[in-house]
Amino acid sequence: MLSTAIRRASAAARPQARRTLSAEASITVDFPGAYTAHLGDEPAATAETNKTELLEYFKTMYTMRRMEITCDNEYKARTIRGFCHLYDGQEAIGTGVQAALSPEDSWITSYRCHCIALARGGTVEGVLAELMGQSHGQTGGKGGSMHFYNKEHNFFGGQGIVGAQVPVGTGLAFANKYKTPLGEPMPVAIGCYGDGAANQGQIWESMNMAALWKLPMIFCIENNQYGMGTSITRHSCNNDYYTMGNVIPGLKMDGMNVLSVREGMKHVRDYVSQGNGPMVVEMSTYRYHGHSMTDPDKTYRDRAEKNTVRQENDPIKNVRNLLLEHTDATEDELKAIEKDLRAEVEAACERALAGSTPSSTEDLVRNIYLDAEGKDVPQSYIRLPDYEKSIRA
Repeated sequence: MLSTAIRRASAAARPQARRTLSAEASITVDFPGAYTAHLGDEPAATAETNKTELLEYFKTMYTMRRMEITCDNEYKARTIRGFCHLYDGQEAIGTGVQAALSPEDSWITSYRCHCIALARGGTVEGVLAELMGQSHGQTGGKGGSMHFYNKEHNFFGGQGIVGAQVPVGTGLAFANKYKTPLGEPMPVAIGCYGDGAANQGQIWESMNMAALWKLPMIFCIENNQYGMGTSITRHSCNNDYYTMGNVIPGLKMDGMNVLSVREGMKHVRDYVSQGNGPMVVEMSTYRYHGHSMTDPDKTYRDRAEKNTVRQENDPIKNVRNLLLEHTDATEDELKAIEKDLRAEVEAACERALAGSTPSSTEDLVRNIYLDAEGKDVPQSYIRLPDYEKSIRA
């Protein structure tokens, strides 16, 4: 059973820390077994942290979780429609990667992008309003669940086509190398995709180009154990995704532990930013929802499997346990934080619901083309599948 493999992996990599009481005092956390390397060295399976930092991770991940649960509720209430892929269970990856990257680094991901948009400069209200098609959403209510974007924070989406973000991410890595003076450390690019996309031809081609040109590219597989409703043992002949780069070094890491993600990604970023070429990363993780909101999630796994992960290796619970066991944080303190964050997400949802959809044709024909000077060029005509409904400005 898959759940047995997850339990064994989590037991080997369960964080161990030395107790401290001061909010700023350093805590040494060990997580043996969290890394496996291919054609390279494993980073040290240890991290230095403190109560303040752990609380920040706890708040970020709990906010992500509540936001995604709110998306579930609003989708069922039909205030959110269309495609909707939720990230709950995978929060340690988004939080840990963000903690390891530089603001100058480029990040592009799949359609499971709400929480990455939040990590890269977004707000709960902006995310929810976008999913509701409101004009004050993060991309003006025109992108929806799969097409978030924040160029100011070097976040390039959100891609609606499986795997299509990886060639674009490779292009971002090319641009970062092209713009960096020779011999200087380069901003990196990371392209995240799921195990279900890992065998696509466009990804293999991108890896080949990145290796030939020694691009600062991180190919990051978020292995949540299922490609849609098909387990990894049934949809891929190679389940060691971190080895898929062949001659490209790879690193597998515990994607349920925010500290192992952070430290592992620091190691990876340092390698690729120094001109050594790309690296393939596999994050071992788990999603609690179905592939999307239209997936009933009943035929390919059972409730017991999900409950086992929630109880034994939940990413938020892992941070919570570190706080309770190795700092002076109390159960009451953490419950109060959770209560406040739930209220903040609920308030953000109410503000999102109170918004309005794009109100004019002018809103719809902008932000499509730019002229040579980078200025927006509104389009006078947009062809729709139903010709009679085509937009004419």
